[in-house]
Amino acid sequence: MAGTVTALKLQKRNRQRVNVYLDDRFAFGLAAIEAARLRVGQVLSDEEIARLKERDSVERAAERALDLLSYRPRSRAEVRRRLLRKGYEQGTIDEALARLGRAGLLDDRAFARYWIDNRFQFNPRGVALLRQELWQKGVGETVIEETLAEYDEEEAAVRAVEMVARRLHELDPVAFRRKLIDRLRRRGFPYAVIEPLLARVMDEHTTGEAFEEDER
Repeated sequence: MAGTVTALKLQKRNRQRVNVYLDDRFAFGLAAIEAARLRVGQVLSDEEIARLKERDSVERAAERALDLLSYRPRSRAEVRRRLLRKGYEQGTIDEALARLGRAGLLDDRAFARYWIDNRFQFNPRGVALLRQELWQKGVGETVIEETLAEYDEEEAAVRAVEMVARRLHELDPVAFRRKLIDRLRRRGFPYAVIEPLLARVMDEHTTGEAFEEDER
């Protein structure tokens, strides 16, 4: 494929990419940042073209990863799996992830904190389930344990009880207690954490009072 660059044209559908023509024929596309290093009349060898394509593949993989991260933070393993499904090679993915890591855009510790904080605010869960979720996201054991060490499972249980109890308030006391325990266990809370909250929430359910967290 070696040849002389005869034209560099911005793509119509993506102005961030450039079509490279060698000897008046379309040869390949490049990210604009890479194409900026070329000039009309420049002779490219097969080796130079291969390097350009490799750099472009890394650029496209990094752009794809950034697109994924624009929706929510993700672990390195999550991004890697998505890029593999898109057909990128391991070496290309390694370089793209390293680039994002150096830029501070891909950090498993930051992701684990985000995941745990988000769960605490909107869908409180116990340590056991959070550990499982983070493991499934590909976060390493050391990072998981370091992050969970800062997690207040008892406070999370109080928040979970508030949320669940409101949904079950119309049930009779027996069904209320059974379903409350079941749903909290499915959220990963051990009975040792649930049990201290039961007497209070059952009393408030019986009297019709809203379950509210103690002022601290």
